[in-house]
Amino acid sequence: MNLRHQTILLTGGTSGLGYEFAAQLLALGNTVLLTGRDPAKLAQVRQQLPGVHTLQSDVSDPAAIAQLYEQVTAQFPQLSILINNAGQMRKLDLLASAQQVPELTRELDVNLAGPMRMVQQFLPHLLRQPAAAILNVTSGLALTPYPLAPVYGASKAGLRAYTKALRVQLQGTPVQVFELVAPAAKTPLSTPFAGDVAEKDLMAPRPLIAQTLRAMQTNQWEVYPGLAKMLRLLSRVAPDLLLRQLSKGVRESLARR
Repeated sequence: MNLRHQTILLTGGTSGLGYEFAAQLLALGNTVLLTGRDPAKLAQVRQQLPGVHTLQSDVSDPAAIAQLYEQVTAQFPQLSILINNAGQMRKLDLLASAQQVPELTRELDVNLAGPMRMVQQFLPHLLRQPAAAILNVTSGLALTPYPLAPVYGASKAGLRAYTKALRVQLQGTPVQVFELVAPAAKTPLSTPFAGDVAEKDLMAPRPLIAQTLRAMQTNQWEVYPGLAKMLRLLSRVAPDLLLRQLSKGVRESLARR
């Protein structure tokens, strides 16, 4: 996949992996369109990354996605790459009596339904391009349950399954489908899990994204940076052992919330 001089739409780009995607893709000479929900954070990114285009949008809102599609395709008809990066991860105590049912599924709306809706909305446009791509950002926790963040893991496992099916259905079209199986990283997403994940196990965003872009340029459909590669192996050869390791200290951690 050619990653130079493309027009790229990236969701959730105001911090973490999304911000690093934007920075490295701009350096390759691409036109980068970046979405986020917070106008103040979008303004800050415009100052930090001259040349980036920012659009306020919420991937959990179907009406906002439809509006984004109209705006982007009108102003940037050469759009050829969609990166579904926006995500949310929470500690959840499923035994808490105060847990509200609508709130329980929030990560499904952002992490799973959001990318699916984005793809469905933008796919007709991408199919009209000579060459195009979709990158869905999943997680090493799509490969194994993580009891401390049960809905996050479920949402990323669902997105991984959807991505694989999408790749099969788009065979023979101009649209390539990639998946970044992201490891735990030094981003705001991991902040609530300080003390649960060792600092040494958090991968820096810059090499993580650099590895991802190199893999895409050589048409590697699935990318496993850092410890994601080990999670992939353990999920195959010792899934019960992996789950036991990830289950340690769950009640203690939830009690500290």
